[in-house]
Amino acid sequence: MRRVVVVGLGPGDPGLVSLATREAIDAVPAALRFVRTCRHPSAHLVAGAASFDGRYEAGATLEEVYRGIVATLLDAARAGESVVTGHGAVAGSGEVLYAVPGSPLVAERTVELLRAEGPRCGVSVVVLPALSFLDLAWARLGVDPVAAGVRLVDGHRFATEAAGVTGPLLVGQCDRRLVLSDIKLAVEQEDGEPGPVVFLQRLGLPDEAVTEVAWSDLDRSVEADHLTSLWIPQLAPPVAGEVARLVELMRELRARCPWDRAQSHASLRRHLLEESYEVLEAIDELPAGEGWEHLEEELGDLLFQVVFHAQLAGEEGRFGFSDVARGIHDKLVARHPHLFAGDVQADSSDESWEQRKLREKGRTSVVDGVPLSLPALARAEKLQRRAVTLGLDLPDAGAAWSALEGELAGLREAVAASGAGGAGAGSGTEPEVAALVGGVLFGVVDLARKLDVDAEAALRCAAGRFARRVAAAERLAAAAGVAQDTLAALPPAELDAVWQAAGATGPAMRAT
Repeated sequence: MRRVVVVGLGPGDPGLVSLATREAIDAVPAALRFVRTCRHPSAHLVAGAASFDGRYEAGATLEEVYRGIVATLLDAARAGESVVTGHGAVAGSGEVLYAVPGSPLVAERTVELLRAEGPRCGVSVVVLPALSFLDLAWARLGVDPVAAGVRLVDGHRFATEAAGVTGPLLVGQCDRRLVLSDIKLAVEQEDGEPGPVVFLQRLGLPDEAVTEVAWSDLDRSVEADHLTSLWIPQLAPPVAGEVARLVELMRELRARCPWDRAQSHASLRRHLLEESYEVLEAIDELPAGEGWEHLEEELGDLLFQVVFHAQLAGEEGRFGFSDVARGIHDKLVARHPHLFAGDVQADSSDESWEQRKLREKGRTSVVDGVPLSLPALARAEKLQRRAVTLGLDLPDAGAAWSALEGELAGLREAVAASGAGGAGAGSGTEPEVAALVGGVLFGVVDLARKLDVDAEAALRCAAGRFARRVAAAERLAAAAGVAQDTLAALPPAELDAVWQAAGATGPAMRAT
């Protein structure tokens, strides 16, 4: 006889375990008894049973854990002699007992797999009915699940199982704060957040708790455990399946892909920078009426980097993607008191924004917090904008022109005095000349800001035009029979003619 007898240990209270279950336990030798987990108030009824708790710590994913459990049970049922389970060797008589929390037929993935795999392996699977947490939940909530049209959802698969559902929902297996955060993240709030929800914890036990909380406190006010469920009476908006699916995919990649598993915050730095610049490149294409699909793609790549870093932080118990989303939401609300507080007049100036940031961050200077890693032009512009809040700024573009001309004049004098403009310039340029070049560039940034031009983007576009013109010159020279490696040897007049012709090949070239 090869079979696995599956019994349920009920919602928690040992007094709720059925007589049939107790008799089934007694009918199987202790050495052939298994419990999915010892973390259940009635697990002690299965005396001498081997627990699969260790597999949860060793497995990369829950699915891997569940399939490992099923394989062990089927091996034990088929064995005619001792079988090593990872919990010691047990004698094989052909019949094993497997006890699970609650009911074997409610939210029990291992039983689903057993019933599918058992017959293929020549092992029958007998499932005894048991009381589940659902029966106590309906009693505590005062809800008829049939009349109300309740849908049961697994908290670990909420994003996909609840997609498009508006409620009511009873969400089981809410065993961790991270699961609650994912549930919260999965629900769009464009039309306002859902109403209060109810936590059902340790039903039928002396420390049973039924607690109503606001949706905003879903992942804050209750300490989740393996006997926690969530009642959501109504979800007005649909579930945000796409964002949640991305977060879920990120978890799977971290569990199964060697490259993703090997990454850290530090190793991802260059990828984050590259994706940011690729977004900027896509934005630069937009004025020509093109690039919308490119921008969509690059924004997705950048979002993936954000999700990746949030996943790494979540694995360390620091924060998750929902915390990131909530944090920026709350920050933006706090930074716009004229819109949300009702007691501050609207002020779109940089001053109010920067002063609020100073108070929030506890900084002593407006230039604190400007990243050193920013590109030089972008950092210069950001520093200038911070200084504006203190009144430290030239009054207009005319004054910026005059200041820039002064910087250029000073640079010319220094170059003439040092000889830095000679044939050997670059290797021994004096520090004063380098500082004055920096002053000229800083003045150009100031003038660009006065003219409402993004200096970093403008220089990037100019560099792009220059690159295209160089490539065009190479093509023209090649068409005229001049090899690339001999182009520099052309007489100056011929080389200039090639350059001018390259500049006339299209509107994008003429600006340089």
